[in-house]
Amino acid sequence: MTISQASSGPDGPRPDPADWRALNRAMWDERVPIHTGSGFYDVPGFLAGAEVLRPFELTEVGDVDGRRLLHLQCHFGQDTLGWARHGAAVTGLDFSASAVAAAEELAREAGLPDARFVTADVYEAANVLAGEVFDVVYTGLGALCWLPDIERWAQTAAAMVAPGGFLYLAEFHPVTDMLGDDGRTVEYDYFHQEATVWDEPGTYTDYVEEPQITVSVQWQHGLGEILSAIAAAGLRIEFVHEHDFTLFPRFAALETVTEGVTRVYRFPEGRPRVPMVYSVRAARPR
Repeated sequence: MTISQASSGPDGPRPDPADWRALNRAMWDERVPIHTGSGFYDVPGFLAGAEVLRPFELTEVGDVDGRRLLHLQCHFGQDTLGWARHGAAVTGLDFSASAVAAAEELAREAGLPDARFVTADVYEAANVLAGEVFDVVYTGLGALCWLPDIERWAQTAAAMVAPGGFLYLAEFHPVTDMLGDDGRTVEYDYFHQEATVWDEPGTYTDYVEEPQITVSVQWQHGLGEILSAIAAAGLRIEFVHEHDFTLFPRFAALETVTEGVTRVYRFPEGRPRVPMVYSVRAARPR
């Protein structure tokens, strides 16, 4: 169920979108143990050595051995630690203290004690990290929809990119937010920018017990808005790649394809495709 305003509804008062940070943090705090225990993330497989980073990310980011890497909105740190396994000196940052505690425990279990995790709102990252800069500032899939102000996000991220370093963003493509469940019909406004309050059961991973916190606040950001914000923050965009796959069965028509050790979802052969994931690399000149 989608709720678009703060008013009284048939089930009582609707949450105020202005409380977005508290609402979203409560949801993510609850989901930490659900996600760490899920088959979707497969923590035992990760601890046994499984690769968790997507092949296109590894190719596009390149060699990180010995480089300082900051992962914004890192959740419980599995991808952050994936970069550590490739040799990066990693810092993960998330606004959920529960997620950061889980990340620190996962780092210990994985034998990666040098990984650092910080509890902070993403908009406060530059202040909390006291002017530190990084060779790679990385943010992964499903992060930007939780942020109301993309210009502020871009300015914050850019401020922490060292000269000669870069920001790397991999995200779900906003075009997919326009489409209905059939993956064909345009049902939603691409240019809608106001906060949307969602009240929906479950979570994107498998789970044993139903999550109790169901309310969250999200924002839709167009590709042009995101790229313009990155450029205005002083970074030089090196590439924008659009990909014809996604990482979960978003539409009923998608087929599962295994590429190496990664499972992705694509439209069937012969059917018109839309971009479902995009990636951006933007550098700070030396």
